[in-house]
Amino acid sequence: MGIFGRFLNKETDSEKTVSLSEINEYFRRKDEGVGSDLSEVTYFTCLKVLSESLGKLSIHLKDGDGNKVKDNGVLELLALRPNPFMSSVTFKTLMEFNRNHYGNAYAYLRYERGKLKSIVPLKPQNMSILVNNTRDITVDFSHVYQYSESGKAYYFKPGEILHMKGGLAIDGLVGKSVRETLAGTLSGSKEAQRYLNNLYKNGLTANAIIKYVGDLNRDKKEKLVKEIADFASNDTNERIIPIPLGMDLVPLDLKLTDSQFYELKKYSALQIASAMGVKPNHLNDYEKSSYANSEAQNLTYYVDTLLYILTQYEEEFNYKLLSSDERKKGLHFEFNVATILRGDIKSQAEFLAKLTTGSVYTINEARSYLGMPRIDEGDVVMVNGSYVDLSDIGLAYKKDDSEGGEKSDKSTE
Repeated sequence: MGIFGRFLNKETDSEKTVSLSEINEYFRRKDEGVGSDLSEVTYFTCLKVLSESLGKLSIHLKDGDGNKVKDNGVLELLALRPNPFMSSVTFKTLMEFNRNHYGNAYAYLRYERGKLKSIVPLKPQNMSILVNNTRDITVDFSHVYQYSESGKAYYFKPGEILHMKGGLAIDGLVGKSVRETLAGTLSGSKEAQRYLNNLYKNGLTANAIIKYVGDLNRDKKEKLVKEIADFASNDTNERIIPIPLGMDLVPLDLKLTDSQFYELKKYSALQIASAMGVKPNHLNDYEKSSYANSEAQNLTYYVDTLLYILTQYEEEFNYKLLSSDERKKGLHFEFNVATILRGDIKSQAEFLAKLTTGSVYTINEARSYLGMPRIDEGDVVMVNGSYVDLSDIGLAYKKDDSEGGEKSDKSTE
């Protein structure tokens, strides 16, 4: 069973004592660039917003008429427990994180006797795609997935792997993450944060120049600078720095306002958020918006960002988790986006009232939208009794000749 056996069977894992120094060393490693990029607050916030936005959306299986299908084993995996160690929310959140952070998200479809038993996320760093190297465009294009783990290589057919592409897939095979595309912007933003951290660390003390008359050799200069720096960084001396006679300490007056540090840092943050499809209000930037119009902002976020992402997931699920016969019957997966489009209580009340009285929702459907229990006789579609068919408009104003004659005779009597 290989790597998947070790992942899915916990009893095969041996216990190992890890020292604190090993843990610290692990988190200090920057060879993968994970820690350094995730430490950038705007980038981390964007990842968090996108991952949690997908993770909190429930997924349903529907037929061609839009009715929910509940008795389905694949749906139970996606909506409840994709594998023994992950809930559906954790699985979707992890897949979206990998898709955005690494540019690609992969999950192995583990079958037993032709039945899907679990969906296991894989590390994108260990995955490669091998393609045929022919230049003849008339030859069928083919590719396989190669996954490396513990010095072993595993090969999978495209139908055995769920593959979600992030960023812009230039060749259509693999995605490219935003952090790779905007490496320069992310680097500048991290340098700005590092500068600010060092400024706080030094007690908001600017750099300084030591003025003196005479000449000092290199060793004495370094010793003097070291002693002054030690006094400046020592919290116990209340920032009192002794200066030798004949010397003068002149601070360099570098103001953040003069260099427009705040404006540049904010602009970089908005650039990163825009590239990832995250709106400024998700970064707590309400300069050009307000909390009151959150419903409109959520709608914009859904149309501009989430709609494309959800469509990619739905198409991948439909093609690789449903059979050809099921797709021909109209079965398809669909995310429930109503949870992110809900407004305030007043807006919800007006929305449900119009749809119920307009014969779009039944009472039970409206109650289900609010999370309330169903009621008896609540599945009937209501309609205003004064409504008539288009073909019957004006019939009430037409007079029957016989009835009209009788009425006129009675009136003369």
